[in-house]
Amino acid sequence: MKALFDAVPAARCDRTRREFVSRAARSLLGVGLLPGWASGAAKQPAAPRPPQVATAKQVIYLYMAGGQSHLDTWDPKESGKVSGPVKPIATSVDGIRVSEYLPLSARQMHHVAVIRSLASNQGAHEQGNYFMHTSYAPRGTIRHPGLGAWLNVFQPGAGHDTLPNYVYVGSDSRHPGAGFLPAVHQPLFVNHPESGIKNVTRQEGLDARKLEQRLTLAEDLDREFVETFPHRRVKAYAEMYDGAVRMMNSADLKAFDLTSESESTRKAYGADPFGQGCLLARRLVEHGVRFVEVSLGGWDTHSAHFVQMPDLCATFDRAFAALIGDLHLRGLLAETLVVVATEFGRTPDINMNVGRDHYPQAFSAALAGGGVRGGQIFGETDAEGRVIEADGTDIPSFNATIAQALGLPLDQVIFSPEKRPFTVADKGAPLTRLFA
Repeated sequence: MKALFDAVPAARCDRTRREFVSRAARSLLGVGLLPGWASGAAKQPAAPRPPQVATAKQVIYLYMAGGQSHLDTWDPKESGKVSGPVKPIATSVDGIRVSEYLPLSARQMHHVAVIRSLASNQGAHEQGNYFMHTSYAPRGTIRHPGLGAWLNVFQPGAGHDTLPNYVYVGSDSRHPGAGFLPAVHQPLFVNHPESGIKNVTRQEGLDARKLEQRLTLAEDLDREFVETFPHRRVKAYAEMYDGAVRMMNSADLKAFDLTSESESTRKAYGADPFGQGCLLARRLVEHGVRFVEVSLGGWDTHSAHFVQMPDLCATFDRAFAALIGDLHLRGLLAETLVVVATEFGRTPDINMNVGRDHYPQAFSAALAGGGVRGGQIFGETDAEGRVIEADGTDIPSFNATIAQALGLPLDQVIFSPEKRPFTVADKGAPLTRLFA
């Protein structure tokens, strides 16, 4: 055997080893690793990353669809020219103020880090939403994964055995989901938090034995087709059934049942879908789900801005403050990163319809728990919230910060099915100063 390998040129052996690792990656992950990764020949980043230690076990990602105004929430200003009737108020941290529309969140500010220096190069809703979720600008030839899908790929088996590790609560059909990754990494979409999951119970009269018989028969009937067409989408169809059966048999489906919560707890979060979605997110992470996104729409306030903002902010404020306080009391905040994000901010100028228009040049986001040091402000805008004056932060770097907290490998390159290389947060550099 040694003589056989001795007769093979060294370059060919090296190529064979690389091909083996690449094929193994395709089998295990459903995607390809960058050529040269196994032999150390992959191109190194320009600057070394800081040592990466996971600080968060799970993420609750609160997405403000439509473009939340930074001036009326996290970055209020004194100038009447841009602030309108909204005034800043004190918080639980000396020197940090937020909008008067967020009185409950203000009391939790010692747990929260606010990033006031985000900027995006996408000024339309669909493109901005996509960029915020994926770190990549949308392209017609490919769909990029969301952070929850990357988590599934890089840390498989680290969550719950029978519940999905990636859940989206809301009704936004523009969510990128698993992108080019295998469909098994797609989030479970829950349209309404109080409706639970549909079609996860057996039909009346169909016991476990009969169900198993039917599944076995279906597998037998499909075998020839699956063997003839061993494509990813065919495999994904079979995996969908496997996942559905695992969920059906899970003792932890009760995590989706909000009726088991006390009336006082449900009231604290708010009776609206966003508030109950945040409560559902807390229940899911308690049961081992790793990434839960909850969406709150309505922030596209081109007209009657100051009529809409009080109710919108009250809905967010109540749920966010309840979630932070609840996680803290249950000892979960230290291991749960709560993210508040949006696609862009709103203009400092108030338009002729008493509204604010799209403003990707400067806006805010917030992080709490998961190893992030609360009670801090990162970045700064000028007196009118127009220009970033310190610590400008792009979207990939914001997402790299979330990935850093989860311990995801920021530099590991994965190939899409079209053989194009991608990383979890493009070229983003994590904001390491935010961590305790």
